[in-house]
Amino acid sequence: MLNAEQKIIFAGPVGAGKTTAINAISDIPTVGTEARATDETAKLKHNTTVAMDYGVLNLGNGQKVHLYGTPGQERFDFMWEILTQKGIGLVLLVDNRRDDPLEDMRFYLESFRDFISDRAVVIGVNGMETKNRPGLHSYQKRLADLGMKPPLFEVDPRKRDDVKTMLLALLSMLDPGLCR
Repeated sequence: MLNAEQKIIFAGPVGAGKTTAINAISDIPTVGTEARATDETAKLKHNTTVAMDYGVLNLGNGQKVHLYGTPGQERFDFMWEILTQKGIGLVLLVDNRRDDPLEDMRFYLESFRDFISDRAVVIGVNGMETKNRPGLHSYQKRLADLGMKPPLFEVDPRKRDDVKTMLLALLSMLDPGLCR
């Protein structure tokens, strides 16, 4: 049984939709630390998360899930360790439109290996509506090569229902009775 308040981490590369997903699902106005992108990120978007995003999802019966989005840039990886403290699970978002999204997935799974080793992880692939290769089968194959079988979803992080589906999958892995 989960405690009344839990913490879930959203991670992934720049532009994968972490901030957007938290905005879509949060029951409170989200708190963000967006700053003007000044490095290679500026080629992808004007602003980027430099510390974290924060939102809350109310599950009912007094239960809340705190949602923390990590910065996607590796130079802010010190925040990844800080934000994962006391976290119960990871939502990994991958942008299929990037040059090598399978490698992005592998990199972030490896970067968060210690965190997810005894917690749950789900993976959402964004951008498949504009670039459908690699397909989900390729992701599943790469995950199998890594010895992993986490739930894998095609998602649009702007859609609350897509984000909700990932979170329900993650929460049901942690406490199967919670999502009945």
